Amino acid sequence: MTAPSTFGLSTEARNLHWLLSNLVEEVPGVHSVTVVSSDGLMLLSSDPGHQNARAEGRQDGPRGSSADLATIVSGIGSLTVGAAKLMDGGGVKQTMVAMEEGSVFVMSISDGSLLGVHATPDCDMSVIAYHMALFVGRAGHVLTPELRSELRKSMESAQ
Repeated sequence: MTAPSTFGLSTEARNLHWLLSNLVEEVPGVHSVTVVSSDGLMLLSSDPGHQNARAEGRQDGPRGSSADLATIVSGIGSLTVGAAKLMDGGGVKQTMVAMEEGSVFVMSISDGSLLGVHATPDCDMSVIAYHMALFVGRAGHVLTPELRSELRKSMESAQ
C-alpha cells in the first residue's frame, strides 16, 4: 500500500488515515478500502495513486482499486438507501456483495458517509465486518463537516 502524505493535516485527519492504513494492513484478505462522503466524493483511500492513474487513462493498478471502489460504494449506498425507503426498512447499516472472485462490503458511517472494503473471495467476512465496525465507531464521531472538507482537499491535492 502506498501511504498518502499526511503532512499538514489535522490530528483528526492523520488519525483517520492511520485507522484506514491499519484496516488494510492488519485484516487478512483486504485489497482496498475507501471512505466516501454522502455526496459520493472519495474522502480517504488506501491507494490514492490509483486514482491518478485512472484519471490519466493508465491501467497500472488492479481493477478494484479504491477509486473504482469509491464509485461502486457510492452506487451501492444509493441503491440500498432507495430500497430501504421503498420497503420501509429504516436506515441501511451494512451491505455485502459476494462474488466468485471477491467481496465488497459497505457500511454506513454516522454522518451519511460510507466505508467500503474490497476483499478476497476467501476472506473471513465476520472478521472484516468486525474491523469495519471498529473503524466506523472510531471515525463516526470525528467526521465533521470541517474534517470532510479537509479530507476532500487532501484527496484533490494528491491528484
